[in-house]
Amino acid sequence: MLPGMPLTEELIRLAAFAAGVFVVARTMLGAIRAFVLTRGSNDPLIRVFFLAVRRAFRLLAHQRKGYAWQDRILAYYPPISLVLLPIYWITLVGLGYTLIFWALGVGSLPDSFRVSGSSVLTLGFASSSVPGASLAAFTEAALGLILIALLISYLPTIYGAFSRRELLVNLLEVRADSPPSAVVMLTRIHRLRGLGALHEMWERWEPWFAELEETHTSLPILVFYRSQQADHSWVNAAEAIMDTAALTRSIVDIPLDVQADLTIRAGYLAVRRIADYFFVRYDPHPPQDAPTSISRELFEQVCNVLAADGVPLKADRDRAFLDFNGWRVNYDQPVVALARMTTAPPSWWTRPMVSAYATDEPTRDQPPPGA
Repeated sequence: MLPGMPLTEELIRLAAFAAGVFVVARTMLGAIRAFVLTRGSNDPLIRVFFLAVRRAFRLLAHQRKGYAWQDRILAYYPPISLVLLPIYWITLVGLGYTLIFWALGVGSLPDSFRVSGSSVLTLGFASSSVPGASLAAFTEAALGLILIALLISYLPTIYGAFSRRELLVNLLEVRADSPPSAVVMLTRIHRLRGLGALHEMWERWEPWFAELEETHTSLPILVFYRSQQADHSWVNAAEAIMDTAALTRSIVDIPLDVQADLTIRAGYLAVRRIADYFFVRYDPHPPQDAPTSISRELFEQVCNVLAADGVPLKADRDRAFLDFNGWRVNYDQPVVALARMTTAPPSWWTRPMVSAYATDEPTRDQPPPGA
């Protein structure tokens, strides 16, 4: 490295140079995986960063303060994370180049850090005439600009995908209230248009699930972007749509519509692959009678409300529950885990089982007095 340098010190500087190159290369690989690669790649470097930031937000959004407080605090987690992400990357690049500059003989580690910081932020207040230092400074400045440019180009993609996701989530309130309920949806559609109108809904939600899978694995921060309304959530919407289709296929006595089957399959494939990205454990091949979070008692409550509002039901409820459970096992564990991970509003299964007749205001969660 430097003329007349002892062999031991030369080896140390070579090791420092190699370590610096590795840190810089590894950081840029993480940025490419996050912003450029078209498939989901759970990079450990990025995962450590997001887990650390999320842990801090979890401490702030303490559960004892209630869901409204949690929702307000956690809404800031994705945007603040994205603002901090380039700072994290630039810091790693700066530390890597600090080792490189020190190995080139720029000076002490503090001096090398000063030159590195000046270069990566393109400030130009510190430089060195050591051979190779100028080239290192130019490449570091270029990498710093590339990281900032990647984030700037990344943001419109994120918010475009968020907007498309939320369109159907918001429209779901019209049909199923909020948080969305499969019982409200079935009784309202039955009353207003007839259950044959469900086919049109399945056709709209199948591509929504396909896009959800693509965007939320390639842009995983979208998983944590909260809806504009505190009682809206993409997880609740996905669960309600799949539950509605599962109830339609199991207990509602209408002609078979294979589009409902395709919508359920598109839904559980989407939530499973998002769960895979976050290392959520679930049984990929559950038997039809495997236990889920939905008990027979809850299923009976649903059936009773549907029957009371005139929705045609199949007579054999034992068989119907087995069929419903056979659909639900495919998405139960991933949906429950994703709801917990994103701090989604309570599922419609935990709320009063009421029909659309009982949800026309004056309250959102409780039926009106005397209903």
